[in-house]
Amino acid sequence: MRFLIAVLALIWLAPGGGARADQVADFYRGKTVNVWVGYGPGGGYDLSARVLARHMGRHLPGEPTLVARNMPGAGSLTLANWLYNVAPKEGLDFGIFGRTAPIDPLLGTKGAQFDALKFTWLGSTSNEVSTCVAWHDAPVKKAEDLFTSELTVGASGAASPSAVFPYLFNSLLGTKLKVVNGYTTSATILTALEAGELNGFCAWGWVPMKAMRSDWIRDKKFNVLFQIGLAKHRDHPETPLVLDLAKTQEDRILLEMLVAPQVFARPFAAPPGIPPDRAQALREAFNKTVRDPAFIEEAERLMLEPDLVDAAMLEDVLRKIYATPKPMLERAKAALAAGQ
Repeated sequence: MRFLIAVLALIWLAPGGGARADQVADFYRGKTVNVWVGYGPGGGYDLSARVLARHMGRHLPGEPTLVARNMPGAGSLTLANWLYNVAPKEGLDFGIFGRTAPIDPLLGTKGAQFDALKFTWLGSTSNEVSTCVAWHDAPVKKAEDLFTSELTVGASGAASPSAVFPYLFNSLLGTKLKVVNGYTTSATILTALEAGELNGFCAWGWVPMKAMRSDWIRDKKFNVLFQIGLAKHRDHPETPLVLDLAKTQEDRILLEMLVAPQVFARPFAAPPGIPPDRAQALREAFNKTVRDPAFIEEAERLMLEPDLVDAAMLEDVLRKIYATPKPMLERAKAALAAGQ
């Protein structure tokens, strides 16, 4: 009998057992978990974080309160650096930053002070295709016009997708995208676009496009020039991919590597080194949330098109990107530098 009791005790105390689950629940119960956003309020990243925060608490052991907070700066690198180097490693902080931020260290982006492969990745709430658009009265009406006419596009920092993509396209493809930095969110870029300060935006997702400016789509306020992703959005098979603009096979392969982060369009990560049981609890809660009918209903109502990319899939894409052959990687770095 004593032997049986001892065996049962070992099972109960084993990793993943009831005692471990109780420890995680005891830690989170009554606490607040901060969901950080690397941009200002009002944009697509901010909206994605706030919807997640409203639902994820009930899937975490102990049901803590989740609060979305903003930490804008440097195209979301401020948050990425803070999460990696400064944030407490307790499991009470995680956040969302730009989809191209995880490859910034690989590209030698100034100010990227982290190892993307060491974050505690939770996953992405969507797998998204972005677009390059021109205002309806701009001289650029279709993708081919970008090789002869200039399009002034807004960006939320030199390291943000709204700047990185145009810089790369200018260098690799020969497009004439003039980048104007200094905007805090996609929402402020859209306001400037409507006011005539800009005449384009070259990192606007199909999903936030429908969520934020469905009336612009209805009233044909802009022209979609091309899609930024590895595959076309199912709703728009007629619009070319940026990959189709590549002049050589090598250029196309390089572009595929650079736009691969579109697969994890809304990436959420916690600091490295948090306790493994809490890391696992955060990942499981994230997955359950994005599959939760209540979350899906709200996300779809806001036209966010939820599509779970779990931590394992996100990390697999990142590892493949970081395995890029050095000659091709050097060309990507040179292309980014030349575009800037």
